[in-house]
Amino acid sequence: MILRGGTIVTTESIFPADIHVEDGRIAAIAPDLPAQGDEIDARGLTIFPGVIDVHVHFNEPGRTEWEGAATGSSALAAGGGTLFFDMPLNSSPCTVDAAAFDAKRAALEISSHTDFALWGGLIPGNRDRLDELADRGVIGFKAFMADSGLPEFPRADDRTLYEGMRTAARLRLPVAVHAENNDLVSARGTSIRDYLSSRPIIAEVEAIRRAAILAKEAGAKIHIVHISSGRGVAEALEARASGADISIETCAHYLYFTGEDMERIGAVAKCAPPLRPAVERNSLCALLLRGDIDIVGSDHSPAPLSMKQGDSFFAIWGGIAGVQSTLAVLLDRGCPPQRIAAVAAANPAARFNIARKGSITIGNDADFTHVDLDSNYTVTPDSLFQRHGLSPYIGAQFRGVVRRTILRGETIFRDGKIAGAPRGRLVTPHATTRIHT
Repeated sequence: MILRGGTIVTTESIFPADIHVEDGRIAAIAPDLPAQGDEIDARGLTIFPGVIDVHVHFNEPGRTEWEGAATGSSALAAGGGTLFFDMPLNSSPCTVDAAAFDAKRAALEISSHTDFALWGGLIPGNRDRLDELADRGVIGFKAFMADSGLPEFPRADDRTLYEGMRTAARLRLPVAVHAENNDLVSARGTSIRDYLSSRPIIAEVEAIRRAAILAKEAGAKIHIVHISSGRGVAEALEARASGADISIETCAHYLYFTGEDMERIGAVAKCAPPLRPAVERNSLCALLLRGDIDIVGSDHSPAPLSMKQGDSFFAIWGGIAGVQSTLAVLLDRGCPPQRIAAVAAANPAARFNIARKGSITIGNDADFTHVDLDSNYTVTPDSLFQRHGLSPYIGAQFRGVVRRTILRGETIFRDGKIAGAPRGRLVTPHATTRIHT
């Protein structure tokens, strides 16, 4: 197959060329390649590497009424994505042992339209299960420093986090950390404004500092998820400068919305950490453009309408549904295409040791998204492929229409429709020598 005449985006450059795909991989990249088999006309379109979303909650098995991999991966594909990393919660059971991993893998292999990787959980009492999760192929281990909202996935106290980091270091896998100081977050009041003030930025900053100290001592790699503030990124950068092996993730909603938007929009914009004042949002955007943010994910965490209603904002389920809008937000924020290719594809693949993914390079999987940068669209409930049409992005106007998404050489999304049956495969870290005791 030949992709003819598109404008290719890499982390280093943008250039017109054809792409020859053979057996699901990129075989050649050059202008005016000779005709070989089928052709896809990509003239006038910009070809990005398929988006890799390292942070989603598709909730399968057990809570597919919230989302499910069939609808969640469809939304990812519609937004230009070809690979997601599913968090160990809010599926039921949570992915904290081999049996839960096997159940989730089996469910996703049946239903996912995109490739997928699985996070394992790090909770009190499951340190002896981390080896079996590593043997199954988890991408890393996720821990909460504050209450997760699910009793079956309790937060990791400092002892659990440190010991888990030591095990993860031995297994040569990263630990993803939800960094909020549990003692500094509170649940006083009922209003949106009460909620915004209940989770101050210092709770994020302090937790990042503490996680980095523990990781440095344990010799572990850590990935700080969904940093919501410029101050949080600055703390992570300082930790990196002091020798911590740390990667920095923010989410599209922190780059796009503010706390004032949460007060205006309501429960569909509730998340933890919460949306921040405009000065912090603008600081995050500047840090992104400067190259100080490694990865942008979605933290897609949907719920039915019934869970987004109630008299107390604290009791309403938190989580933003945005897996389809990450690429759109990056374009909207003025992120150069090469930088988008880095934070949405190349950096995730490199940080999590994913072979043959993340860049348009000869030998890599043929994972692409074709974007019409000259077209605009408005987000509507009907345009969303997720299970529930609830999103803070409803009504937003974006530039750049995804015309086609290709996974391993096969079209999975084209002109507003999912194409073909689910064909997602489990992706695991590239083979490394693990130390077992």
